[in-house]
Amino acid sequence: MPAAPLPPRDGVGASSVQLPDGPWPRVLDFLVDRFAAIDVATWRARMARGLVVDEHGAPIDEHTPYRAGVSVSYYRELPSEAEIPFVAQILYRDAHLLIADKPHFLPVIPAGRYVQQSLLVRLKRETGLAELTPLHRIDRGTAGLVAFSTNAQTRGRYQALFATRAIDKRYDAIAPQVDGLRFPFARRSRLVAGTPFFRMQEADGTPNSETIFESAEPHGALARYRLQLLSGKKHQLRVHLAAIGAPIENDPFYPTLRDAADEDDFDKPLKLLARRLAFVDPLNGETRVFTSQREL
Repeated sequence: MPAAPLPPRDGVGASSVQLPDGPWPRVLDFLVDRFAAIDVATWRARMARGLVVDEHGAPIDEHTPYRAGVSVSYYRELPSEAEIPFVAQILYRDAHLLIADKPHFLPVIPAGRYVQQSLLVRLKRETGLAELTPLHRIDRGTAGLVAFSTNAQTRGRYQALFATRAIDKRYDAIAPQVDGLRFPFARRSRLVAGTPFFRMQEADGTPNSETIFESAEPHGALARYRLQLLSGKKHQLRVHLAAIGAPIENDPFYPTLRDAADEDDFDKPLKLLARRLAFVDPLNGETRVFTSQREL
C-alpha cells in the first residue's frame, strides 16, 4: 500500500499542485518556474528533507523526471513570520461546529506572509482538530465571528446555509455620520475587481451585493452603523459605506488607498465587527444565535 501524503505539520496542511503538460525535464524545473519567489536552492533543501512528495507519498528529489498529471505535495515554509499579538476566543464548540471570535489583524486562513499567524492554524494547534475548516471568511482587518466545521461528514450541510443566504449576519461599523439618511435602507450594487487588484469597486450592471443599513447611532464625533449583510462579496461593507460618504474609520483601502503600512498599524484597527450570526441548525432544527464579545 502506498505511503500517505504529507500529514499536517504544526497545524498546517501540505500544499499541492498537479503537474500540467509542459516542457520541463524535471519536477524541480517546473517548481522553480511556477513559484518564482522560491529559489532552486530552497526547493533542493526541501527535497533533501523529504518535504516534497507525489500523491502516493513517494519522495521527489532534484533528479525526479517530470510527468504531467502527477500531484506534488509540499510544505509551505516562510523564512520569518511576524507575530500578531492578539488572541481569538472560542465561543462555542460541539461535534460539528466551532464558533471563534477573531481579533483584528489576524487572517482567517494562511495567506501571503502569514501561515502560523492565521486563525485556522492557531485553532488547529489549540484544539487538535485536523478537519477544522472555515465555513466563511471575514477580512483580516475585520474582528468578530467566524464559523468553522469540525466534521467533514456534516460540513456540506452547514456550507449550504451560507450558499443559500440562510445565515443572518449582522455587523457594526464606526464611520462618519451622514446627514439626510433615512433608516432602514438597502444598498444594492455590482461589485467588481478594481485597481489595484485587491480593491473592489462598484460598476454598472446587475447588482450582485446587498447591504441593509439598519441604523446609525451617535458614537463620539462619528456614528455606529448597524448593518445586515445579505450577500458576501469581498470588501462589501467597506465599499458600500464609502459609497454613501461614510468610509469606515481606519480603513486603509477605501475610499482611497493609503500607505500599505496602515494595514499593519496595531494602533489603528479597522472599525468593523462581525457582531452576530444566527441560523437554524440543519442537523437538529434548533435556532442558533452567536454574538461577539468584542467591542469597537
